[in-house]
Amino acid sequence: MSPVLVSTYSAVTAAGVGEQALAGWLADRDGANADPGVPVGGLYDDVLPAPTGHALVDFDVRTHIGRKGTSTLDRATALSVVCCQDVLRRAGISIDETNRARVGVALGTSLGSFKSTSDYTRDTLVQERPYLVNPMLFPNTVMNCAAGQVAIKFGLMGVNATVAGGPLAFLNALRYANNVLDRGYNDVMLAGAVEEFTPHRAWASHLTGATGEVTSGEAAALFVLTTEQPPAWARLAPRARILAVATAYGPGGDGGAEQALIGCIDRVLRHAGRVGADVDLVVTGESTDEDRREYGPATRALGVEPRRLLPKRMLGECDAASGAVALAVVLAGGHRSLALLTGRGAGGAVGAALVERMSDDGPDRG
Repeated sequence: MSPVLVSTYSAVTAAGVGEQALAGWLADRDGANADPGVPVGGLYDDVLPAPTGHALVDFDVRTHIGRKGTSTLDRATALSVVCCQDVLRRAGISIDETNRARVGVALGTSLGSFKSTSDYTRDTLVQERPYLVNPMLFPNTVMNCAAGQVAIKFGLMGVNATVAGGPLAFLNALRYANNVLDRGYNDVMLAGAVEEFTPHRAWASHLTGATGEVTSGEAAALFVLTTEQPPAWARLAPRARILAVATAYGPGGDGGAEQALIGCIDRVLRHAGRVGADVDLVVTGESTDEDRREYGPATRALGVEPRRLLPKRMLGECDAASGAVALAVVLAGGHRSLALLTGRGAGGAVGAALVERMSDDGPDRG
């Protein structure tokens, strides 16, 4: 893959909407200990596995985009639409007939909205015959609902893709978006990921042990990607450069996954023409210092032990959106570094991305 530029981004997280909210949130936290989040008991009538979480409890899509067309949006879709509105505003890209076919979306997810799918399926069983389900809610049950609604709302007619990959979803979406740009199908790709906070997801994370050390969270993040030679209407001062992304699968459990992750890191370093000593920040999907399922293989591949950043301690377990949150934290936190982002799924899927943060004048040398 060729390097791609990140010109700007937006993130909707427990911190609020946009980069400024996220930067303020991070400034108040050192990440040394897990933040329990905020009380979430008032969000739903259903019982939740924990009294706190990293949810945006006062989020109302209508306050951001108005009432029109919002009555049937589920939470994941609403988060994505608001995030897209903010990132387009920040980028200053005006979508019109001359460029709408050149702007696409690649969005990572676990399985779309778990709540929407579950609730709709339940309705087919408990409502009176002939199955009085609400047809207006059916679009929410498909995995690509959020990416599709983003394109409809803002008139984006380029490539539109949803990539389901659990903790690797964002890295997979980055690879997908890069391929689209590499082949010249689009000039701009909005690449990111989304995960909602609902009782269904909170319980799923709780029962699988993903929230043993941190509480459940939610987020949507989108990054504006271009090639290094974008058209004039999309030319912005770059914030970062994605030098390389690699994903793999390690069969056979822990050892296989570790070797696969080491292989991914070797590949991104080689592809970017860098060595392990160049990396000064490793951002992982782990949540405790003792958990080294990603950091351990990373240090063996790098040959050094750079500083480790654990975004889940500050923003919770965001599952498919974890990688996107990690990149947003790197950019919002002002980390002047060559950062290695890693991801690892329970089934053996692994991935790594090498990100060079840039200042307005070019690569930031710290």
